[in-house]
Formats: sequence, C-alpha cells, structure tokens
Amino acid sequence: MKNQLNKKIVDRYSRQIVLKDIGILGQKKILLSKVLIIGAGGLGSPVAEFLSRAGVGMLGIVDDDKVSLSNLHRQSLYNTYDIGKFKVKVAKDKIKKINPNTKVTIYKIRLNNKNFNKIINGYDYVIDGSDNFKTKFLINDFCLKFKKILVTAAISKFDGHIFTFNFKNKKIPCLRCFFQTSNISDDLLNCESGGILGTVAGIVGTIQANEVLKKILNIGTVLDGYIFILDLLNLNFRKVKLKKRKNCICK
Repeated sequence: MKNQLNKKIVDRYSRQIVLKDIGILGQKKILLSKVLIIGAGGLGSPVAEFLSRAGVGMLGIVDDDKVSLSNLHRQSLYNTYDIGKFKVKVAKDKIKKINPNTKVTIYKIRLNNKNFNKIINGYDYVIDGSDNFKTKFLINDFCLKFKKILVTAAISKFDGHIFTFNFKNKKIPCLRCFFQTSNISDDLLNCESGGILGTVAGIVGTIQANEVLKKILNIGTVLDGYIFILDLLNLNFRKVKLKKRKNCICK
C-alpha cells in the first residue's frame, strides 16, 4: 500500500480516521487486514457489512446455504429477491456495492478438515458465525493450531454469547474449555426450534465486527479469555473470565 492515502479513501473513512485511537495509521492497518467470516447468516451478515464499511482490505466468506424466506427477518444482507440464491454470491455482490475497495473471496462449501486447511492461512482473523457445535469446534481447533485470532459467537432467543481467543497467546483458554464436551445439542443454536429475535443477531454480529476491528487496531479492552453474555430481553450484560482446563487440547 502507498504511504499516502488518496483523497477519496480519506473522505470515505474520515469519520473514523478522525478518532484519535485510529487516525491514518490505524486506517492503513484496517485496509491491510484479512478477515475470514464463517457463516453468512444472522451473525455473518452484519459482520461482513460493517467490516467492509470500515475498510477491511480482504474478506473471505464461507457458506454453502441458499437464502430462504425465514432468513430475511435477521440476515441483513438479503432481501426477498435473493430467495433461492447462494448466500455467498449475494453477499459478495452486496459488499462490492457497499465498498468496491474490499476484496471479497467466497467459498461455497461446508467446512471440513481438508478444505479449511487450504483456506485458513490466507487470513489473520477468523470470525465464527456458524450455527452448530461441530463447525464451532472445528474452527476453534484450526485457529488454535495455526495461532489465529478468533471471535466466535452464539445466539438464541433473546440471548447472545461472544468469545475472543488470541491463540498467539498460549496462556488463554479455548472454546473447548467452556463447552467441556463435544456432545452438546445443536438445539441450543437452532433458530428454527428455539427461535431468535432478529435484532439479537444484528447486535451480536456487530459486536463481533467491533471486536475484530479493535484487534486489528490494537486498541481498547478486548475479550481475550472472556465470554461476554448478553440478555437483551432484560438488558443484563456481564463478562466472565474463562478458565483453562488442564486436560484440554489447548493446554
């Protein structure tokens, strides 16, 4: 990237460049960042939108699903005319309209050990917007192995949970330290059976985007080794420190 940002770029990001914690140098960090988003649904939609608006230079989006009518109340990248189309293709088109400077690479796949191994090293930050524990644990394990920074979240009904793991730091716990068994029912994450208020997805996904931007900029207080719990029905919020389990894979 050139040492100087051109006037058009400065104008586009002027309202965040003026922040003393960001400035020109911070904006350059954002423009050079590479973020992988896994899941282009209720969480991935606001994450992709706000990171592209912030100027993230490269976004990778992983999802093999198509837009359905029941997605529209919470998945903000899509509208009625997108029903039946692959989410990643629609997301890429929408993001390019929001910010043509953001390079978007899409992966119309369901993650597994083989294909994730080929993708992950192209990115510095990983955001988990998946809706099942098998995928969440896979993401956790690969980010741990490749020492990536992971921001993961889960939503159900009126509640949200957000975790950040900086796996460059060997002292912090991982997702398996919190969910101490792999035999957890996906009903906890199932919007079809448990239900979800659309705004909850938007709020939690936006917080995920915010946490990644803070990581890119190295500013503020982050959630490394903590879980942020939101009860948006009763407006109760708390941050709980996670303990590293002695027999966990991250020991």
